[in-house]
Amino acid sequence: MKIWQADFYKFSLNQNNSWLWKLLICDLEQNTVFEQNCQQEDASANWLIHQINQAAGDKLPDVIQIFRPQALGLFTVAAQQLGIKVEATRRTKILKQQLNKYITDANYPLAIDRPPPQPLPESLWGEQWNFATITADSLSNLISDRPIPILDTPTFLLPINLGIASTINLPGVVIYAGKQSLKLARWLAAEKPFSLNYIDTEAGKSGGLILESGLVDRWIMTTFEDEKVAQAGKIYEQRKQLSKGLHFLLIQPDDSGMTYTGLWLLKEE
Repeated sequence: MKIWQADFYKFSLNQNNSWLWKLLICDLEQNTVFEQNCQQEDASANWLIHQINQAAGDKLPDVIQIFRPQALGLFTVAAQQLGIKVEATRRTKILKQQLNKYITDANYPLAIDRPPPQPLPESLWGEQWNFATITADSLSNLISDRPIPILDTPTFLLPINLGIASTINLPGVVIYAGKQSLKLARWLAAEKPFSLNYIDTEAGKSGGLILESGLVDRWIMTTFEDEKVAQAGKIYEQRKQLSKGLHFLLIQPDDSGMTYTGLWLLKEE
């Protein structure tokens, strides 16, 4: 399968104080496939179609991955006409590495406006939750041995592929959702979780969990005023550093350890 990661964004102002747009396309072998600039008035789906055809040569890509919300609409229109699938995802590490080359004092192409976090709908929240750990080896066994209806564990996020030792404790959050378990897991699957972060407040005496999902969405999973839980949250973030950022979110109907509803591997880029 031929996969591209692409971006189309306002790059800089020209001498006429009009925006110059940049199209950048990379493949998964870390090659820059194509790069082209255009004037503001030329930035359109039709222009993109022409450039994609030129970049592709004899074979169009099967998938184009997009991380910038403002670029998604134009790429979607262009890709539909070309028969290419567009995937909206934050996981465009190769493209972002290339974009780093264009950072200047006046231009930061990785900057994206993010809305403030929204409360998780009350109808979805589970009965209880806790911070947890699982060894990388045990996680692999859990994924392969247990039937989990909703499973999002991409190959590139498996501990073995990140060079994480089998004995490392991976940090995570477990939610016991009772009868809401499947409903919560389905909602999460639609939201496409990216990372789950502990946010400290009030000098370590309270805090909360913020879920990053989709392209820019943020959700307040829970807040609390408990010094012991806040301390556990700090340890959770510290353990992320030891696990190369890899962490997990596990949904269970109860704490029996017999049934699992959903599992996500998460990692900031």
